[in-house]
Amino acid sequence: MKPLLLIALGSSLSDAPLGRRSDDVEVRAIPALPVPHALDLERPTVLALDRALLASAGDGACAQLRALAALIAIVGIGERGDDEPGDDFPIDLLSSFVPGDASPGTKLAAFRGAFRHAAALAAVRRARNAAVERGRELAELGAIGVALTAERDLGKLLALILSHARRVTESDAGSLYLVERDESGAPVRLRFAHSQNHSLPSIPFASYAVPIDSSSLAGYAACTGEPLVIGDVHLLPDGATYRQNRSFDDAFGYRTKSMLVLPMKTHRNEIIGVLQLINRKRDPEARLSTAEHVACTVVPFDARCVEIASALASQAAVAIDNGRLYEDIERLFEGFVTAAVTAIESRDPATSGHSGRVATMTVALAEAVDGLGSGPYRDVSFTREQLRELRYAGLLHDFGKVGVREQVLVKEKKLYPHDLDLIRHRFAYLDQRTELEFERARAELLLTGGRASYEAGLARLECDRRTRREELARFLDTIVQANEPTVLAEGSFEALEAIGQRTFVDFDGRVRALLEDHELQFLMIRRGNLDEQERREIESHVTHTYRFLEQIPWTRELRAIPHIAYAHHEKLNGRGYPNRVTGIEIPVQARIMTIADIYDALTATDRPYKRAVPRDRALDILAMEAKEGTIDPALLETFIGARVFDTTAGLSSGD
Repeated sequence: MKPLLLIALGSSLSDAPLGRRSDDVEVRAIPALPVPHALDLERPTVLALDRALLASAGDGACAQLRALAALIAIVGIGERGDDEPGDDFPIDLLSSFVPGDASPGTKLAAFRGAFRHAAALAAVRRARNAAVERGRELAELGAIGVALTAERDLGKLLALILSHARRVTESDAGSLYLVERDESGAPVRLRFAHSQNHSLPSIPFASYAVPIDSSSLAGYAACTGEPLVIGDVHLLPDGATYRQNRSFDDAFGYRTKSMLVLPMKTHRNEIIGVLQLINRKRDPEARLSTAEHVACTVVPFDARCVEIASALASQAAVAIDNGRLYEDIERLFEGFVTAAVTAIESRDPATSGHSGRVATMTVALAEAVDGLGSGPYRDVSFTREQLRELRYAGLLHDFGKVGVREQVLVKEKKLYPHDLDLIRHRFAYLDQRTELEFERARAELLLTGGRASYEAGLARLECDRRTRREELARFLDTIVQANEPTVLAEGSFEALEAIGQRTFVDFDGRVRALLEDHELQFLMIRRGNLDEQERREIESHVTHTYRFLEQIPWTRELRAIPHIAYAHHEKLNGRGYPNRVTGIEIPVQARIMTIADIYDALTATDRPYKRAVPRDRALDILAMEAKEGTIDPALLETFIGARVFDTTAGLSSGD
């Protein structure tokens, strides 16, 4: 780029050669002082300032010249007889002063010195701009690194890497390949994992694999670990082993020209993929529509692009490596959760599938709450991590059942099976005793009375035997019916109390109650099948769950799991357990899980101690709970409105 000399229109410096050749310097005549922002700051520029140019600026000359002096060199031009600049010249802004009648050598020395000054100003400016640009690039790379580190979804991460790489290199398109490994960890192929194209944004994506060898551009970068910088892929060096696959260009009418192919290496110098950037453009927003447009718009990737893209590729490699590690950890934890749920359900097969259904409905209800635009939960939202946290809490909410006695955990009726067997044996004994007493009385009647009295007495004995046996059968039927658990508190126990007051004489001649106290206590349970002690034992599973989950070193995103699971049996009115907290003391996640847990417990078909409650009846029961202040009515309304219960269709839950 030639230096530029600005002189006043009508002036001439032809007697002062400025270079070895007449065209070494461009001389441009101007009618007035130049405007600073109109100057080409990359070009060393000298202003020959005479009184005509000073006069053209008027009262603002001083300020304008001060701005110019920071950008270019200014040489004062005097008139004949002026040995030094007068008061009208800004002496402190001049690089030098040339008298009007100065010799050619004096003029030449002054202007060459001025051009050296102008070149120094341009160099300082370039250095300063380069430093600013370098700082901006470093800041941008830092911001990109933070963004890449924060994203853990591999698909989104790949898109983020490619979009940032294209932006910082002004590329029209790009692709990402990931290394696939065998069971031993050895790299076996490259998988085409993601692509973007600014000019063709709607092209379909199809994954494919390429070998890790020098036959393809991506394979070459992966196997050698070296970048490829190609000005035009149609003009590859004669000795190049790699070739550009032109099937995409042929299929979609695209013209791939310049390309930058970079291996992505981790901090362990392990290549995990290849970043391929295509068609660097003069105008980043331009769409490449024709081959001719490509020819005039696309430029090669320069050394600075390679440097920046290489730094970004290294960040991307670490981010992908971390993302995969995070996925591995998630799979590991998923396996642990699955094993934990299996352990729970192996102790209580009757509730098989309950934890999974509760987790599914809990997450679905949270997603429905997240979309509310009105109501008390309109400002509540859940991130992807919070939904995952909620899912794990749902899966593990009953883990503490491993600490509950199995006979209590799997109890089906109000009485334990052996207790009911004892009662049946007792009634069978009484039935046999009734028969024995009948036969004894009949024999005595036959021995002591005549035929006429025998016939009359036998009828009385048979009636008495029938009455006693029918009474025993009625008592036993009442006991069997009372042994069935109920979902809601219902019925009275007068008949049972009457039976409990009856006595009999056992084999040893002792008078005993027809029903033992503990038997009567169990049979008179008004709701469900557990007495108070058993209920407290079952309720203790929540505390066991919390103590177990509290021992796990959760990540920041999952640290609320123990507290959510701990509160899923709390009630808004303080009548829940284990801590009897109320209202806002119960996390909203736990309130959500409570509704899912109750609904599944009501409708599940796999509970041997009760029949499944139909969906509509279950929703009516939930509505009663909300009316009584035990569960959140707004969340229940959302549960019903969003038909959250449909999310477990086909997962072994009731209708």
